Amino acid sequence: MAALRTPGAGCPWDLEQSFRTIAPYTLEEAYEVADAIVRDDLAGLKDELGDLLLQIVFHARMAQEQGAFDFADVVETITAKLIRRHPHVFADADGKTAKAVEGLWERIKAQEKIGNGEETQSGALSGVPVALPALTRALKLQGKAGRVGFDWNDPRAVLAKIREEADEIEAELDRGHDTSAAAEVGDLLFAVVNLARHLRADPEGLLRETNVKFERRFAAIERALAARGKTPKDASLAEMDALWDEAKAAEKS
Repeated sequence: MAALRTPGAGCPWDLEQSFRTIAPYTLEEAYEVADAIVRDDLAGLKDELGDLLLQIVFHARMAQEQGAFDFADVVETITAKLIRRHPHVFADADGKTAKAVEGLWERIKAQEKIGNGEETQSGALSGVPVALPALTRALKLQGKAGRVGFDWNDPRAVLAKIREEADEIEAELDRGHDTSAAAEVGDLLFAVVNLARHLRADPEGLLRETNVKFERRFAAIERALAARGKTPKDASLAEMDALWDEAKAAEKS
């Protein structure tokens, strides 16, 4: 990376980049790592982890050029943080259960922020990055609210809230208020994320898996239609829906 970023001898594209221009690629590579995991593709995961590591190296090199920090500083910082946040492993603190460790991690993290002068907001929901994917940010906001008691204690209560939100969407559609109905869809999505949280599931991961399932079943519809000399545009919704049910049944069997 140092060679690629050397003026005159390096790569013109790499030399033009900045933290802001590289950030989208960093996010993209992280998603490609997640994609390889969902596909159980370990060879692909090895490759994608290398691509993600390259992003870290890229950012660290640009920081080094500015005299801010280098790659070794990044490694030393995360090493110190892991030791500091795991006193139950590297020191004498108790807390060997997963639940106790989670609480310990959060308390130490909060203390670090106060010590660094980062905790400018004292609210229970502070510290959740706005740039996170919406589903992930909703999950983290709900988790923080839950830790101070603003939460249901039964997934069925969340399911009732989902039904309530769906009813509100229907009511707005009946009034012909499509814009208001769309706003209510956001509330519905938030409630669905909450249900996933109560079931100890990651909504981002669940939706990724469902996307893969949708692609697989729709491909089965296309193959079945092709055997009949048709494309989806030539078929009726009823015909495709029946083929969907067949693909679903074939997967279950």
